[in-house]
Amino acid sequence: MDATTLILSAVAAALLVFAFWRGRDLPLAGILAGGSNLWRNLPILLLGFVIAGLVQVLVPKELISRWIGAQAGAKGVLIACVAGGLVPGSPYAVFPLMAGLQQAGAGLGAVVGFVSAWSLWSVSRLPVEIALIDPKAALVRYGLTFVVPPIAGLLANALSRLL
Repeated sequence: MDATTLILSAVAAALLVFAFWRGRDLPLAGILAGGSNLWRNLPILLLGFVIAGLVQVLVPKELISRWIGAQAGAKGVLIACVAGGLVPGSPYAVFPLMAGLQQAGAGLGAVVGFVSAWSLWSVSRLPVEIALIDPKAALVRYGLTFVVPPIAGLLANALSRLL
């Protein structure tokens, strides 16, 4: 069992004890609410992991390594940033996809750049952001965050060489 699983298990156990202390019916209500969330998101999770697995076996590792591997350098980070900004989807689909690419040879800088660009640049969210907030605010936010994913990816590349 890894550290993350141990920590999550301890937090869940502590919350269950606290919920039981607050009321005998609260632990079951919390477990049922969590189960409902799981049931609602299970198809997305399963499809995300299927896609991640298929990417690992369908896309040649040499291709992934050449385009977004550690040796691809700044070019790989920029390619990953562009891909991250263009890929739509929830974290349940995107994170398994990126984990699959990482296991298939993507470098740390590309992974960091991809995830950063996905969360900051998401082209699929831009129309909604413009419509609901304000075009000026959305475009200023995009402009201010535009350099963050490449810088984060390049810094991650540099750190990966040191570690």
